Amino acid sequence: MASRTTFEELPSTVRTAIESHTGRIHRVDPVSSGLNSQVAARLHCDAGDVHVKGLRSDHKWAWTQQREAEVNPFLKGISPELLWRVKGSGWDLLGFDLVTGHHADYSPDSRDLPLVVDLLTRLGGVESPSIELREAGQRLSSYVDSPSQLHLFQGSAVLHTDLNNENVLIDGSHAYMVDWAWATRGAPWLDAGYWVIWLMAAGKHTPEQAESWAERVPTWETASPKALEAFALANARMWKEIGGEEPDFWTSRLVQASQEWSEYRQNLIKR
Repeated sequence: MASRTTFEELPSTVRTAIESHTGRIHRVDPVSSGLNSQVAARLHCDAGDVHVKGLRSDHKWAWTQQREAEVNPFLKGISPELLWRVKGSGWDLLGFDLVTGHHADYSPDSRDLPLVVDLLTRLGGVESPSIELREAGQRLSSYVDSPSQLHLFQGSAVLHTDLNNENVLIDGSHAYMVDWAWATRGAPWLDAGYWVIWLMAAGKHTPEQAESWAERVPTWETASPKALEAFALANARMWKEIGGEEPDFWTSRLVQASQEWSEYRQNLIKR
């Protein structure tokens, strides 16, 4: 988790550069959610409300700012629009159109679930941009039984890969996906697969219930049973490694959910 700096603690030169885009800032509301930003706040300004997030230019994750800036133009209606970028005085900050609403509720009877299906369906229709993105196989290569399985995750789709419900904002009847720092290129069904794990962890779905929602995303049909088994197993191994000996509350939920889904998938193959 990145240590937090308040907006008011930013160098005056940075705040002045931001005001060249926003006009006078009337109020600053700090944002506590999100783990990957050193600065996160809502700015209420002459030019309209903005969500600003950023990192010091020398931070080890500074490259994620470039990733978000490059992928945003291809995500119209899927991600809040990037309005400006300010770099200087040791900081790299992004200003997004502020989307109000609530974080998606992943519980089984939630009215948000069809909106997330629609969101993932719209994302599945995005053409792969000609920008640098990490490959899905690269990210999972340490957790598969054999390198020969990595082709199962290859593809040209733009993927979010972190379907944490806090990364999905519901504004009326429209869902948006935020925090594209880990945008990836790969098979089009992978985000629906990541969603299965989060539905189980955050929404307390059974594997069958979670997959019943993933099946409503058209790209899910492109996943073979072998691909799903390999993906579920790779994620179970990844979360077990992340959790270590004493995982925190949320990590332990993800460790358990990914393990249960992997076992479910392995049992289906055996039938």
